[in-house]
Amino acid sequence: MHTPLCGHATGEPQQYARRAIEVGLKMIGFSDHAPLVSHKDPSITMDRSQLPVYHHMIESVRAEFDEELEVLVGLEADFIPGYEDLTRAIINAYPYDYVIGSVHFIEKWGFDDPIQMKEWNARDVNDVYREYHRLLRKSALSRLFDVLGHVDLVKKFDFHPTVDITAEIEENARVFKKTGVIVEVNSSGLRKPAKEIYPSLHDLKIYCAKGVPITFGSDAHDPHDVGRDFDKARDLALAAGYKEYVLLKNRKVTHNVLLS
Repeated sequence: MHTPLCGHATGEPQQYARRAIEVGLKMIGFSDHAPLVSHKDPSITMDRSQLPVYHHMIESVRAEFDEELEVLVGLEADFIPGYEDLTRAIINAYPYDYVIGSVHFIEKWGFDDPIQMKEWNARDVNDVYREYHRLLRKSALSRLFDVLGHVDLVKKFDFHPTVDITAEIEENARVFKKTGVIVEVNSSGLRKPAKEIYPSLHDLKIYCAKGVPITFGSDAHDPHDVGRDFDKARDLALAAGYKEYVLLKNRKVTHNVLLS
């Protein structure tokens, strides 16, 4: 879940919390976009100077909803090769319950940015997919993150490879298992042109077979989307063979929860 600080989310954190209670959630986590380390773009991430504001906002939500909802504070940080030390410094500056690592950039190209979507026409889709998954593995190997977010985000605009890339997913699974990262089952893909949860059933089956744990996220940028399509995300996880998911706090897995 995000906040207006990232520049592309609407609604105040209290509205997200109220919506969570409405849909029956007992625990939520805010994980707004961490400051970019390679450049500044207030339309997609908060600025470093806003981090204290972010934490104050979440503490206010915790205080207001203390008896109704457990509120965690997280961060979604971009993995950008060569900037690992700066990313680590931002992550370590405050205590978090979990940190999500995301790949949104291939070099300087924001491949999931609608403003930059035309660049897809100048690229080999197969090469884009291979590079995206290579970056996912590097992000896991950096050991900066607890969770990897929307691990097939590259499909967002419904561009798909014309060759079988199963070997890439199998290598992801090997690396994810080795490094202990958790895969996020992210329902927001249903609200994008791809019309499919991240990751796909095909990929999730491979991660399940390798024993890679999962957690769930709605990636809400609007209060209405809090917990949206979690029933479909649960069904997808069950179809992939998962029997449980994990919860995190203080950057550690605290519970393995049975799926039902």
